[in-house]
Amino acid sequence: MTTYITIAIVVLIIGLLVGYFAHKVLIENRLDGVERHSQEILEKAHLESERLLQQLRQEYEEKQLDLRKELEEEFRERRKELEKKEERLEQRFENLQRQGDLLSNREEDMNRRLREHDQRVERLKKREEQFDDRQKDLKKEEERAQEVLKEAEAVLEKNAGTSREEAKRQLLDGMLEEAKTESARHLRMIEEETRDEAEKKVQRILSIATQRYANDYISESTVSVVHLPNDDMKGRIIGREGRNIRALEAATGVDLIIDDTPEAVVVSCFDPIRRETARRALEKLVSDGRIHPARIEEIVEKTTEEMDGLIKEAGDEAVLKLGLHRIHPEIKRLLGRLKWRYSYGQNQWDHSIECGFLCGLMAAELRLNVKQARRAALLHDIGKALTYEMEGSHAINGANFAQKYGEAPEIVHAIAAHHEEIKPETPLAFLVISADTLSGGRPGARREALESYIQRLRDLEEIATGFDGVTKAYAIQAGREIRVITASEDISDDQTLLLCKDISRKIEREMTYPGQIKVTVIRETRVVDFAR
Repeated sequence: MTTYITIAIVVLIIGLLVGYFAHKVLIENRLDGVERHSQEILEKAHLESERLLQQLRQEYEEKQLDLRKELEEEFRERRKELEKKEERLEQRFENLQRQGDLLSNREEDMNRRLREHDQRVERLKKREEQFDDRQKDLKKEEERAQEVLKEAEAVLEKNAGTSREEAKRQLLDGMLEEAKTESARHLRMIEEETRDEAEKKVQRILSIATQRYANDYISESTVSVVHLPNDDMKGRIIGREGRNIRALEAATGVDLIIDDTPEAVVVSCFDPIRRETARRALEKLVSDGRIHPARIEEIVEKTTEEMDGLIKEAGDEAVLKLGLHRIHPEIKRLLGRLKWRYSYGQNQWDHSIECGFLCGLMAAELRLNVKQARRAALLHDIGKALTYEMEGSHAINGANFAQKYGEAPEIVHAIAAHHEEIKPETPLAFLVISADTLSGGRPGARREALESYIQRLRDLEEIATGFDGVTKAYAIQAGREIRVITASEDISDDQTLLLCKDISRKIEREMTYPGQIKVTVIRETRVVDFAR
């Protein structure tokens, strides 16, 4: 028994020793595997770090190349900008040189004029001295005449047996009548000389201006006609229970007239922009074929945007035609609206451009600022595009609008004074008045209603026949001339001049008319006899 126990102990001890050594070997093997695995991990990490480092180097080099390209491109653009700036500086330098030459020429011209002015002053001084001497002589002669007159008065009172006051009254009446006749004669001579001289200059200026510009006009209308492919389209425009036509009228603000006229619809509106918008929208709807309220609103909105673009293009075109610049966009917008505005059948956009050319031509003949003259004449009627938006005359409204958007005081004054609602005070204002009259007053430029035309002829004839000594009066040349027949026994040749001026002044005070009216007074003596 004891032997068995001993053997068991020995076996146990041997087993423990074997297990210890086996466990030790197992641990050492595991440690070796862990060491090898860690070595592999380190090697993989090292390879991955090298790969990442290589990738970062490549990305750095690519970004460096991209940055270099961007810098080179920016450098080229800046070099181009510098070259452009250098060209502009060279142009400015050349302009300054030209301006310097012009200033030198103007300085020489001014010096020449100053010398001429000094010479005129010297001549005026000499004439003033001569006038003083002549005045002294006249004073002496007047004193002698007073003495002679006193002696004559004494003799007349003694011989005629009348009082001094009565003789003076008779003498003054005779002298007054003689003075009137003499003044009329001198007035006629002065007027003839002035007219001859003025006609030469005016004819030359106006002939050059009218010869170098002409334009076509279209008739004024407050309605537009839209042609339809067939009469069935009228029913589609009206829609069920009239919903389509109501939607179109509400969206555009016009009146649609659908009557028995075959294949046509009439668009009626006083505002030409609304009328044109409605006409274009209706044509698009008819062409498209889809007519319902939603489609109508969509087409009207697109057409309104299209009209805004056309208005802007018309304003830019007017400014470009006259070679102007730096005009505010709001003023251009009003200019564009004038393309659909008419006055007495004359298109106001064409009229404004024509006035700009005419005013510029006359300014060139008078050696005034041509650009400023064109600008003032082009803008003189912009108030007509504001007539329904603002109260007051179009001249004053246009001047206020131009002043609001930075136009020069000379331009504003010319716009406000072109109908003489305020007194014109500058040569530019008178040029604009002349260009406006020339463009609107020539035959065929405008038209007027038959009733107002007949009434104007009657008013002309009534004004002329209201003067003493007038027997008959005839309005001719479409009311642009009136011929007055006088009684030869009541009016002398010299008095016809005064009568002509009185009739002209009364027409100016009491009538409103485009252009001018020529007054011709005729006095003749007719002797009639019969041979039997």
